Amino acid sequence: MSIRRLLPLTTPGGAAPGISNRQHITCVYKCGDQCAAPVPNTTGNPYFGDIATEISRRGALKAAGVVALAVGATQVMPGVAAAQGSAAGSLGDTGSLGGNGIDTTFTPVSPNTDDAVTVPAGYSSDVVIRWGDPVIAGAPEFDFENQTAAAQARQYGFNCDLAVMFPMDDRDERFLFTVNHEYTTEPSMFRGYDPENPTREQVEIAWAAHGMSVVELASRPNDGGLDPVLGSYNRRITALTPFELRGPAVGPLTRTNADPTGTRVLGTLNNCAGGHTPWGTVLSGEENFNQYFGTAGAVTDTTRLEQLRRYGIAAETSGRKWENFDDRFDLAKEPNEVNRFGYVVEVDPWNPDSTPVKHSAMGRFKHEGASIHVTPGGTVVAYSGDDERFDYLYKFVSSRRITPGQTATARAENMKILDEGTLYVATFSGNSPAAEIDGTGALPADGRFDGTGTWIPLMTVTADGAAVSHVDGMTPEQVAVHTRMAGDAVGATKMDRPEDVEPSPTTGKVYMALTNNSQRGTAGKAAADEANPRHNNKHGQVVEITDDHAGTTFGWNLLLVCGDPKEADTYFGGFDKSKVSPISCPDNVAFGPDGGLWVSTDGNALGFNDGLYSVATSGPNRGETKLFLTVPVGAETCGPLVFENRAIVNVQHPGEKDGSSIENPASHWPDGGASQPRPSTVVAWKNGFGGGAGSLGGLLPAGLLGS
Repeated sequence: MSIRRLLPLTTPGGAAPGISNRQHITCVYKCGDQCAAPVPNTTGNPYFGDIATEISRRGALKAAGVVALAVGATQVMPGVAAAQGSAAGSLGDTGSLGGNGIDTTFTPVSPNTDDAVTVPAGYSSDVVIRWGDPVIAGAPEFDFENQTAAAQARQYGFNCDLAVMFPMDDRDERFLFTVNHEYTTEPSMFRGYDPENPTREQVEIAWAAHGMSVVELASRPNDGGLDPVLGSYNRRITALTPFELRGPAVGPLTRTNADPTGTRVLGTLNNCAGGHTPWGTVLSGEENFNQYFGTAGAVTDTTRLEQLRRYGIAAETSGRKWENFDDRFDLAKEPNEVNRFGYVVEVDPWNPDSTPVKHSAMGRFKHEGASIHVTPGGTVVAYSGDDERFDYLYKFVSSRRITPGQTATARAENMKILDEGTLYVATFSGNSPAAEIDGTGALPADGRFDGTGTWIPLMTVTADGAAVSHVDGMTPEQVAVHTRMAGDAVGATKMDRPEDVEPSPTTGKVYMALTNNSQRGTAGKAAADEANPRHNNKHGQVVEITDDHAGTTFGWNLLLVCGDPKEADTYFGGFDKSKVSPISCPDNVAFGPDGGLWVSTDGNALGFNDGLYSVATSGPNRGETKLFLTVPVGAETCGPLVFENRAIVNVQHPGEKDGSSIENPASHWPDGGASQPRPSTVVAWKNGFGGGAGSLGGLLPAGLLGS
């Protein structure tokens, strides 16, 4: 089947002051309570890369010959021009998708704490698919009180995050939808759950509830709703699905007793945001994989303990106790299994029998996601943030160029693109005097937080699979497996939790959400700098980057410094702060078909529900921020997709509130009554809009790559 590409858009009651509104139970099960643990990055990196120039010079000299082969002297190939720009299908950096996004003249939703999805006047919404709904033909209907691992492996997984959707050319009003299932919250899933003594069935249900779902959706004929279909492409990917590990990580550091080749990994874990590719595949980032590994045995090697510590992995029993049920999660019995997680995963949703791939050339860290830009010469550039306080921004620049066409053969060839090229880490420099960046968030004298940056090469993989390290004292395998330590070694800039990073389909500018960092400026931690200008940063910021995509330099500015617009330490691109919606803890960034920016939030520290916002990036309204949608009590807004008349969001962990329980749930969304809350996918649409036969229902932006 030929395809066309759609644009995917990606203080608890008892918590310490200055932290986001994320509940402690969410922290425990989403990231292993990493915020309560010591910060993994204890390096003394200068906060604005004082040594970056020299390191970059030495690294560039060492890499010069390889990088020239990787990105130099490219020319536009026949059939590639239509894929230039971002993976969303723009025609070059200054091109246009030619379609309209949601009309941003809507009246903003008022901040609220309602147990509902709230949309503006003139819009409606409905649930598309819930945790436990059938995905594979023959799957039983969901029964909260009688769950089984066999059923869950054929049903929609828990805590949906990334969303990607492709139209199906041969089926009117049908779409192929791929979603991440980031993590499980066992106390919300199982009545009587004992965290110290989980049962095997509970653990195996959790394994099946992780991973990804591929499910066909059908447009309703009379409104903007979407319904799941038990189609032939439908698939569940779980913690037990075989994966192929590729690239320089493969070797002694990834070999296990069960897999002496180091190439065959079971499962994917903690899949957060991601992206899609011009060749029709889905990219998914393995994020907080650290929390799934533990041991009751002894790990004594000091070098290994430091490697584990740098990734937030404690050599003690884990929270979920999976090591009691499978030795591969036991750090003492299988020391290398943990090295097989923390990668960008690529899935071909058009082939349900295909083996997904983990690309180690893109580095191993807590990938929030991976988003693609394509240069006019066909070079693929993938951006990814490492979601941890004081960690780094990375990009991967391919040496291979896109093979034209959307056939299975072309797609298989293009799935090698992310295995060959150069991995870089970013340093940021401000252009204001240091005395003007005092941690209060006050604007410097020039009225902007802005500056320049440099990409420092870490590793290059050549066409024959050979790899070259650009980090003194580290082999390519070590750079691929211990990427954070490579970033430490070259003086990368410590950021305030780099989450989703997305290139604009119309301008080529790159937008990065920095969610928060309550430890910025505290004792022994990095002080404020111009890219991270506030101490005790509980609200986060959005960075706008003008990148030389295949090159090594960029410019940057802060589009938003989030929080209550009434407070002096917030900034909305210069727009009148009395006319914006309050926003806190940006997480995902996305684009409509017209290139309009949308931002979703996670852990809003202002006390109201998380939501989805439109943000103007240019013109007299630059910085105007409007709340379009809010999610229910305790929930996070994930994986937004924005089209002309519809928007899709994943509602993750509804009702996840400290003190709540199955017996006393904080939410009854989405089913109401006395039901238990269920993570779900939601679509919102403009009233009067409905898909019809022969129409894509407003979902397909104009100007995308044709069949």
